[in-house]
Amino acid sequence: MRHHLFAGCVLALLAAPVAPTAAQTSTKQEAIHHQQASAAKLQLRWELERNLFSPQAPHGRSLAHLILTNHDSQPLPAQGWSLYFNCMDRLEPGPLPSKLVLEHIAGSLFRLHPGPGFEGVAPGQTLDIAYTYPGLVIKLSKAPVGPYLVYDAVPDVGVVIKDFALQPVTRPEQLDRGTSGAKPVVTPADTYRRNASADLLPPNEVPAVLPTPLRIEQQEGSLPIKAQPTITASAALKNEAALARSLFPQTLPPNGPKLQLSIGAVEGQTSPEAYRLTVRADSGIAIVGNSAAGVAHGLQTLRELLPLPGADELALKETTIVDAPRFGYRGLQLDVARNFHGKQTVFKWLDLMARYKLNKFHFHLTDDEGWRLEIAGLPELTSIGAVRGHAAGPGVRLQPAYGSGPDPENAAGSGYFTRADYIAILRYAQARHIEVIPEIEMPGHARAAVQAMEARYRRLKAAGRKDADKYLLNDLEDRSRYRSAQYFTDNVINPGLDSTFTFIDRVVGQVVAMHRDAGVPIKTIHMGGDELANGAWEQSPASLARMKKEKLEDTADLWDYFYERVDGILRRHGLATSGWEELAARKTKLAGRNRLIPNPRFTTRGFTAWVWNNTRGAEDFANRLANGGYDIVLAPVSSMYLDMAANPNPEEPGVNWNDYVELDTVYDFVPFDMLKHLPEAGRVGKDGLTDYGRRHVRGLEATLFTETVLDASRVDYMLMPRLLAVAERAWAPDPVWATEPDAARAAALRRTAWSGFVNALGQRVLPRLDLERGDVAYRIAPPGLMLDGDRVLVNHVLPGIQLRYTSDGSEPTVTSKLVTGPITEPGSIRVAAFDRKGRRGLVAGIDRAKTGKE
Repeated sequence: MRHHLFAGCVLALLAAPVAPTAAQTSTKQEAIHHQQASAAKLQLRWELERNLFSPQAPHGRSLAHLILTNHDSQPLPAQGWSLYFNCMDRLEPGPLPSKLVLEHIAGSLFRLHPGPGFEGVAPGQTLDIAYTYPGLVIKLSKAPVGPYLVYDAVPDVGVVIKDFALQPVTRPEQLDRGTSGAKPVVTPADTYRRNASADLLPPNEVPAVLPTPLRIEQQEGSLPIKAQPTITASAALKNEAALARSLFPQTLPPNGPKLQLSIGAVEGQTSPEAYRLTVRADSGIAIVGNSAAGVAHGLQTLRELLPLPGADELALKETTIVDAPRFGYRGLQLDVARNFHGKQTVFKWLDLMARYKLNKFHFHLTDDEGWRLEIAGLPELTSIGAVRGHAAGPGVRLQPAYGSGPDPENAAGSGYFTRADYIAILRYAQARHIEVIPEIEMPGHARAAVQAMEARYRRLKAAGRKDADKYLLNDLEDRSRYRSAQYFTDNVINPGLDSTFTFIDRVVGQVVAMHRDAGVPIKTIHMGGDELANGAWEQSPASLARMKKEKLEDTADLWDYFYERVDGILRRHGLATSGWEELAARKTKLAGRNRLIPNPRFTTRGFTAWVWNNTRGAEDFANRLANGGYDIVLAPVSSMYLDMAANPNPEEPGVNWNDYVELDTVYDFVPFDMLKHLPEAGRVGKDGLTDYGRRHVRGLEATLFTETVLDASRVDYMLMPRLLAVAERAWAPDPVWATEPDAARAAALRRTAWSGFVNALGQRVLPRLDLERGDVAYRIAPPGLMLDGDRVLVNHVLPGIQLRYTSDGSEPTVTSKLVTGPITEPGSIRVAAFDRKGRRGLVAGIDRAKTGKE
């Protein structure tokens, strides 16, 4: 459905503006003032009423309410206004019982407006706006966000409804999961049982280094450090020498033990990132790397070996470590398109990546909801494609998304990296031995670019420019009917237009130029490729003409044509082609059902495919691609998508379109056995990874898409500490439990390894992060609680973390009683973990007055 109110809908040729008269300006200002005053007096609450199951909807629907209360002295009128909001789920549009009409604008944007017979909302009156989701609402992320009011009299002004809140989801009818068997919430007892899979270790048994080195030997001797180490390093290791100096307290006097950094052969290790670290009481510290990157990794290991800041004595055990990574690709993808995250956030995560030996930064710069990189000669990409907010007419900015609201200055919705910003990021990453892989999404997920380039076309055409369509990305006569995974119907770049490839060449050329000017090599650009909606291009005259000219049978062939052209552009710029798994896939049918197969057309092109889809039925697709000769990066949604919520509790942040990803979900991932989690019957007909296929697995990547991530603290919460498990899996070899065929022995080995990992996090790695940085607001999980007779048993996923409790139902604070064993006090017990800075984690509660219940 298309609407005239938003730039996110149809771009139309705008008439030349006429300067308003003074009277008109005064009238408009009065209308704006009235609108602001009216919105300020509106209260809005969202409530999930219940989940509904029927033969027609066996998997369930949800009935919800927006409860609007007018606290103004004036009525909300019967006509002439609209209430906009974003919602990440489909809603059932149409007339509602409240006599309002619910419309889907595009993507996640919806509009409520008065319908026939609506009588307005009188002062003091409350309006119950009931509506329906066609599926179940499990997470609060499915609730509306960013509501704002627009009056028809001032259609270009949207005013945020600030008094807006979500009601908790706790009642049985809200948590009903029908006959699915799904557990609606994770209880404190569930958490206790899950946490019980690890043991608390004494400090001397906690692993000394994470990620786990190939070989580590520690002796009884020690090297005291009572003065700043004396660093020797070549000019080629200037950055590493600076890192080395930063590891030690600056208050120490000079002339301490030797710390020698050098590049040389690490015996038995061919990886350029290999290193050898030795600590000797008589000769000091020496780090040799196969390259500067290896030396940098050795220094991060040295950091891990140091006592925590504030320790009584600064000394290092005598140690020998020989280490090298399992995979050459150890990545993190950060999405800055859905919600913008600026340069300082990127710098922070590049620092943290280097600390934990991750070396590939996948920079998701463009998507439907934002284009975040300045491209010389195409200013609309950022003046329109990087700005979200309300607009009365088209071609002004993108529509609000993910709660960014009507204000184009909203920091989550609007923003981009200037050319200088991007160059600074490249240099910052290079100094930390991290490769930046920019991603330019296409042909789907491209709405921001499509909108921006159509606005450019309209502007230049109105000015009489004959080359107005030089960079146009959409066929204006396209009548294809499709709906993307994010509910867009106009987000696709058209391969029938020559201007599409002119645009791609321009963007690629400018990205390459920025890397050249930064002095930072570029090997590839990630060219997207995921989630092209079925039906795209099918009724586009330009695409049909292209198919006829090139003798292509269907749109699957047109897809191949598109990426052959894209690959040609990249090759001309000296780059290899990479993208999501669909780039290496071919759509076909088996027994009438859609199926993806490795695309035989590109196996010799050197494409690299990031494989995300291991959902039900596609668990082995990564194996099939690698076995078929494609280089792949494993980024499976089931264990590496860190935008997934940790559990189904409604208030737990994140999405759940696939499943839930806890810390142990990531830890238990076995890269060369993608089917390990399946029961034996589930493996039937699935392809395992061949020896040949193993050679094509380049590594692992954690991904953070940011639909629910509006600020830097939420980035921290979603990534950490789960990213540490990604780092462990990407760097260290398979743990012995992963390949042990005996189930009982494998379980015992896994318990030992898992205990070491979580004790290292709880007792050493995260405390060091607290004390050295203090700016990483990682998720502190709730404790597990279990009633055991007349006492409450308490544990935590991170053994050794500080736990405090109250027994009067109040929230624990840093001065509350420490948990030192089972809690025997009666009352309403509330427990939380605290980091070394006193920051409280999620609270768990159990009521001793209701014996046996939680």
